[in-house]
Amino acid sequence: MSSSAARKIKLRLTAPKPRNPLVVVAAQRKAGEHRKSTSAQRHQAKLALKKQLKDF
Repeated sequence: MSSSAARKIKLRLTAPKPRNPLVVVAAQRKAGEHRKSTSAQRHQAKLALKKQLKDF
């Protein structure tokens, strides 16, 4: 065996950048704008229309 074949190769692996734990929590609870979803808005409009027709 030659000396170059017996040489071991060293691999250096860098640790991944640490993640922000607050981002994960916010994404899990679907953080975002403080407004009603489109389905909730449609439902509210439907109820308002029914109320107007009832009072008419």
